[in-house]
Amino acid sequence: MLGRLKRRAEFVQASKAGRRAARDSLVLQALARPDGETRLGFTATKKIGNAVARNRAKRRLRAAARLALAAAPPPGWNLVLIARDATGRCPFPSLLADLEGALRKAGVPRPRDEA
Repeated sequence: MLGRLKRRAEFVQASKAGRRAARDSLVLQALARPDGETRLGFTATKKIGNAVARNRAKRRLRAAARLALAAAPPPGWNLVLIARDATGRCPFPSLLADLEGALRKAGVPRPRDEA
């Protein structure tokens, strides 16, 4: 099971020291961890829209992360997924493809990369 980032300091640390990969529908910030635990954080700023739009964007990011990472999470990463304007309205397969591409660009190892 994947852990969650909850404290602001964890988000800020991933922002300052982590790798960044931007796509049309999301931004990924990835910071390697020495302990082998992988934790996820999700955020949507007020630029996305009202609370309904922000919550929808975060729900879609959580669903995409669940599909992309739950089966074989990469060991030892803090991953922050940031919603963009297109997150709430782009087709879900496109969102999944953007997440996979961002993970590759940030250097987060994936099971098919290791094989």
